[in-house]
Amino acid sequence: MKTALCVNNSELIRKSIKKLLENSGFRVVGEADNGLTAIKLYDELKPDIVIMDIAMPELDGIQTLKKIKKVDKEARIIIISSSSHERKVQEAMIEGAIGFIIWPPS
Repeated sequence: MKTALCVNNSELIRKSIKKLLENSGFRVVGEADNGLTAIKLYDELKPDIVIMDIAMPELDGIQTLKKIKKVDKEARIIIISSSSHERKVQEAMIEGAIGFIIWPPS
């Protein structure tokens, strides 16, 4: 079973995404509410995929993405964003995100 790390500063959104991932056949092995914790958990858990918010405390999604990709170029990270962060989503894709999800879904 593929594993996932869910990173979002909103517990409610993390739980929603976790449920979507589990319904899609993933096992969520960790959850983080900020970028610093996400980096630590990524290093410990080595998940197959990371679903991460773009706007977070400590380190935002772009900074966290860069740090994870620096130590693991093969990291598979999908960024979650509202449509108001279009420029940040473009930056995330340039930095190596494999995709993005607009949240909340329409």
